[in-house]
Amino acid sequence: MNTFTYAQYEEAAQMIRGQISAEPTIGLVLGSGLSSLADAIPDPTIIDYGDIPHWPQSTVEGHSGRLVIGNLQGKSVLIMQGRVHTYEGYSAHAVTFPIRVMKLLGIETVILTNAAGGINPAFHVGDLMLITDHINWVGMAGLNPLKGPNLKEFGLRFPDMTFAYSPELQKIAHAAAKATGVDLRQGVYTWLSGPNFETPAEIRMHYRLGSDAIGMSTVPSVVVARHCGMR
Repeated sequence: MNTFTYAQYEEAAQMIRGQISAEPTIGLVLGSGLSSLADAIPDPTIIDYGDIPHWPQSTVEGHSGRLVIGNLQGKSVLIMQGRVHTYEGYSAHAVTFPIRVMKLLGIETVILTNAAGGINPAFHVGDLMLITDHINWVGMAGLNPLKGPNLKEFGLRFPDMTFAYSPELQKIAHAAAKATGVDLRQGVYTWLSGPNFETPAEIRMHYRLGSDAIGMSTVPSVVVARHCGMR
């Protein structure tokens, strides 16, 4: 059951609004090894997670635990340097708390990144993979961030996940990769809770079931973003 109320989400959003001069339109969640992207924002507003009401605190090394807000390549962005995971002991509702706060700040587009294990034999270490769909094993086991009373202020009880990953944004990603000479892979991402890695038998099973990469994040955020009508 969701332990957060709409008022608590709004309290966090209101605190952030009080620190910025312009509302961001794009939210980025930077996974392991990608936090340096935030350094490209000139004169950013920086807010530590610990200063935001109800915001979960990351315990993972390499996750800075702060918001970096400002202008990136002409776009007003809110960047999360680090996230929390269910394997840290957080509920699926806590893991996705930031996504709903982003929605209240007016953000309609979310870019989610992570470090994952590639299980497609055609992939190599260091490849970039664009997620086109996912397999939510953790959600199917009952750990779904939408479980419990529906907060109708954010969305419908039963959100459609047919286009969980925006076809429009996928086209933009492919065009950007082509323009910059990046060999961009694409595939299906599987969410497992961790923190242990998979056994060889589990890897074989997941690949045969259609997965190209496995990780311990991202999917619950996608589910909540779609519930909120975000792309």
